[in-house]
Amino acid sequence: MVAEFFLRLNAENPLLLGLIRVLFVVIAILSLVPPLIWWERRLLSWMQDRIGPNRSGTITFPDNFPLKGLAGKKVRTFGLIQPLLDGLKLFLKEDITPNSVDRKIYFIAPAIALFPAFALGATLPWGPSTGLYGILTPVADVEIGILYVLAISSLGAYGIVLAGYASNNKYSMMGALRASAQLISYELAMAMSVAAIIMATGSMKLTQVVSAQEEPLWGVVPWAHNWFILTPFGLISAIIFLIAVIAETNRAPFDLPEAENELIAGYHTEYSSMKFAVFFMGEYAAMFIFSGVFATLFLGGYNILPIDWSYLAAATGNGFFKMLAGANYWLAPLVFLGKCFMGITFFIWLRATLPRLRYDQLMDLGWKSMLPIAVANFIVVGLWIICTTLYGAGGGWIAAIAAMILFVILYLNILNTSRKANPAAPSRTITMVKSPAKTETP
Repeated sequence: MVAEFFLRLNAENPLLLGLIRVLFVVIAILSLVPPLIWWERRLLSWMQDRIGPNRSGTITFPDNFPLKGLAGKKVRTFGLIQPLLDGLKLFLKEDITPNSVDRKIYFIAPAIALFPAFALGATLPWGPSTGLYGILTPVADVEIGILYVLAISSLGAYGIVLAGYASNNKYSMMGALRASAQLISYELAMAMSVAAIIMATGSMKLTQVVSAQEEPLWGVVPWAHNWFILTPFGLISAIIFLIAVIAETNRAPFDLPEAENELIAGYHTEYSSMKFAVFFMGEYAAMFIFSGVFATLFLGGYNILPIDWSYLAAATGNGFFKMLAGANYWLAPLVFLGKCFMGITFFIWLRATLPRLRYDQLMDLGWKSMLPIAVANFIVVGLWIICTTLYGAGGGWIAAIAAMILFVILYLNILNTSRKANPAAPSRTITMVKSPAKTETP
């Protein structure tokens, strides 16, 4: 019934259908931000052994409530209403604009920071490209989808840089400069890690990337999907891309542009009320969307598990596998959202675990480790493709694994030579001793 309605709408009024698809993405992103904030606060409180939001939203039913089972009862919502109250507070707070700011840039910077989340969310496929989901998702199946992701994701730094520049504040400007330098250091490694996936897929369309991950695992296991994170080169690309995404979203341990103990709040020091809230929303929306990008590139997109249920159903004639194949299709949006939720949880876990890196440590990580490894991985993928074409799947994997071992040995030797040329400062130890007991004077 629903599928027939959208099919007819696609034939009769594609413009209206396009508007509906856009509204799906915008409403989903905006409505998920408050629960994500609540989840971070609850999870951090659990990880750090402290009390999180647990009072706002307790529903107390009066003693004369018609339903006797609920009369006089209190229903806890575990602080679920707290993010809504915080949003209402930000709406009603006094909006302060300093006199010396560049007003036009100052007001447009938060919107630029929020824009990439919506632009990227429109390209993510949260369902198969057949049937009902093929009509609704993605909003735009861009031919250069991965290149589009890289281009739009870098625009988020513009909002940060412009906010710091327009604020006319030395702390804000320092945060903006950090963001711009940080952008250069990790974006190159991220682009090279994704280039390996483009080469392995043979296409930059995100829907084609998901389809490529539905092929037999390593080209030889027909009942399993070839999720890129299960391949050697895909695992390396996934780690590099994940580190770069954490820096892209300015999350700990890479939250240097807004380091509280150094820069007060960095680029948004001079922002208040809803302008500050827009930056806040942009950060959480970006976390959600980049979790979806990671799931699309490395975790099989909307597929539940790396198992080809249709192949197993055809090979065994088992109705249970056929039912799982149907569930894999109809539950695709929920599965995709679940993978995004797992990504958000990982972001929060890192924040609760790792301290903030020094600025020189971030530069060293980007230029001396991530970029060389990503380039070497890109070369390995090219070698794998050539050898697979010439000698088959077995020959391709043997050549790729041998090249990876060679690169690891070379990289470790370069690191060892660098350490000898630039020895680290000698380690120091502190020994705690017990102070002598004080003697009482007569």
